[in-house]
Amino acid sequence: MASSLICSETQSRVSSVLNRDVKQYGKKFMFDRNEETCWNSDQGESQWVSLQFPRPVKVSEIKVQFQGGFSAKTCRLDGCPKDGPFSEISPFYPEDNNSLQSFPIKEAPAVDKVKIKFENSADFFGRVIVYSLEVLGEKTS
Repeated sequence: MASSLICSETQSRVSSVLNRDVKQYGKKFMFDRNEETCWNSDQGESQWVSLQFPRPVKVSEIKVQFQGGFSAKTCRLDGCPKDGPFSEISPFYPEDNNSLQSFPIKEAPAVDKVKIKFENSADFFGRVIVYSLEVLGEKTS
């Protein structure tokens, strides 16, 4: 059974934060389960979120909720072992709306880090707004 892989020991990074205002739009708001808060990227192409897990994982599903008008048209899940280079695991294609969307990931390898790239933003300036991000799967040894 797949469960959330994001825990208190998971380290996260993002490409940017709108006006560097982390108190209002920081990365932590993607994971706080509060529908009133969000991560809001600054403008620019190819925004991303990276996660480093405390031990290797196999990702089986990505769940993401964008703000309509500020979603990515193309997304890519990349992964790597602790010190290795990132390689593509799976592309996925969200719709431009406000609903929580789910994307199954088939046959993902065991990785220590993942990077979710948000490409081709629906916003003219390349901004992305994410209210919720979940990475589901199983921990490996």
